[in-house]
Amino acid sequence: MSSSVQDMSNELRGVQGAWQGGPCPNCGEDVPANVVHCVNVKCRMLLNSELTEDSIEIPEFIPLPEIQEMKNARARGHYIRCGGCSEELRINAKYAGATVQCRHCDHTFEYTPVVERIAMYMNCPHCSEEIRASMKYAGQKVACRFCKGALQLEG
Repeated sequence: MSSSVQDMSNELRGVQGAWQGGPCPNCGEDVPANVVHCVNVKCRMLLNSELTEDSIEIPEFIPLPEIQEMKNARARGHYIRCGGCSEELRINAKYAGATVQCRHCDHTFEYTPVVERIAMYMNCPHCSEEIRASMKYAGQKVACRFCKGALQLEG
């Protein structure tokens, strides 16, 4: 027969010297029941009357790194190769579906999803720096090269 979490907490209440919960006698921080030390990092007073400092080992406190918010970065435009002269062109996404002209050779073509895109460009939502990313990273989670902010690239 398996015991529930409630059954287990009832068993712990019967442990000799176990902390019953309440404010720490040293710092006043509210401490939950059945802990050995105060939860306040600066206090860490031993709360179990049955234990001594030399009977327990206190692990080193290592703070966890802050988690950065993942933000979406939508492409403002793309870099493509001209079909006429093979020069690299930078075209803003607002021209999607329009007929565009190469500034180097005057070759005209439609800027549609069929056109092979080399890379995309966007501004980092964390630091506002412009980022150029290869199309192989579209849909991937990456870090900004300037601020190391977490990004989800949308091509």
